[in-house]
Amino acid sequence: MLTNPSFGLLFWQLVIFLILLFLLTKFAWKPILSSLREREDSIEGALRMADQAKIEMQQLKAGNEKLLAEARLERDRILKEATEISNQLIETAKTKATEEGGRMIVQAREAIQNEKNAALAEVKNTAAKLSIDIAERILRRELTDQPAQQQLVDSYLKEVNLN
Repeated sequence: MLTNPSFGLLFWQLVIFLILLFLLTKFAWKPILSSLREREDSIEGALRMADQAKIEMQQLKAGNEKLLAEARLERDRILKEATEISNQLIETAKTKATEEGGRMIVQAREAIQNEKNAALAEVKNTAAKLSIDIAERILRRELTDQPAQQQLVDSYLKEVNLN
């Protein structure tokens, strides 16, 4: 069963509702709405800052990639330069070694030639001394007989040491 409310009850309920509505509008509604607006503004500001940070991150990433590319180019240039310098040093060392080897060979040949000439001069001097010594000994003796002269020459040759 349904009961019908009385007119007085409805009137007082309506008056209390309107008073409550007035009080809520006056004291609660404005602070709630201002809090909501502040919250909305802070969310929008955070979203703008996030978008800005995203753009800055993309710019930083592009800058980093550019720096990496430049660093790679610089590294390649330095490595190429170092390779060229090492090749030049190797070629210079080879050239110097070849020149030094050639100079040493020339010096060795000159030393050998000088030793050879000195040895030949010594042999000539020794041969000349021996010839003079043999001739002197032969002349000291007066030999008339040919076999005695031959025997004397042979004995002198055996005595002579050809070092």
